[in-house]
Amino acid sequence: MATLEIKDLHVSVILDDENTKPILKGVNLTINSGEIHAVMGPNGSGKSTLAATIAGHPKYQVDSGEILLDGVDVTEMSVDERARAGLFLAMQYPVEIPGVTMSNFLRSAKTAVAGEAPALRTWTKDVKGAMENLSIDPAFIARNVNEGFSGGEKKRHEILQLELLKPKFGILDETDSGLDVDALKVVSEGVNRAHQANDMGVMLITHYTRILRYIKPDFVHVFVDGKMVEQGGPELADRLEEEGYERYIGKK
Repeated sequence: MATLEIKDLHVSVILDDENTKPILKGVNLTINSGEIHAVMGPNGSGKSTLAATIAGHPKYQVDSGEILLDGVDVTEMSVDERARAGLFLAMQYPVEIPGVTMSNFLRSAKTAVAGEAPALRTWTKDVKGAMENLSIDPAFIARNVNEGFSGGEKKRHEILQLELLKPKFGILDETDSGLDVDALKVVSEGVNRAHQANDMGVMLITHYTRILRYIKPDFVHVFVDGKMVEQGGPELADRLEEEGYERYIGKK
């Protein structure tokens, strides 16, 4: 069993060469293989900062605390080292990469994570099957990464990577944002396939409960003002849908 453990994590965003602003204020969270954790909270609470920090974004500075993957602190690791160790971030706003085709990107990513190039015949079959499952047009494999893609197409491409790279832990940063109902179902099914196939642990960041109709969480965490303020089961998400986050605003 793999474990991702966040211990008393304090993080600041780097504003410029001299100034930082505290965002995370003592986050504690443990995710084991096969568990799905939903992290819910209002805008500006620091949820995306948590996701980016786990992935190693250089914009964020770890002031104190630890991010442990199977007992090893990854806070000094580079982004690619964290990916090879088994961490994957599905971004809220996937970026375009002009001049790099999806085909080259996916195979290069798989080679970098696995340490060796995948066998071409099986890899081609795997990619084709994963694209079909996510209702991605086969012609997209020859297009540049995310260039000219709609928001929904970009999100499907993120989940395509998730299925093919087979990480130990998937960090999904508002994967449901900008998706219509049909696209939400397709993307959710992809996450569920990756979860079931690889016993992947999931941290699912969202504002709303609609994605939780398709991806069933084991635990729900309320995230406000840079920290977890409550934890519960799926019923907590239902309560948040009814009551919102007002009761937690200003809670210490």
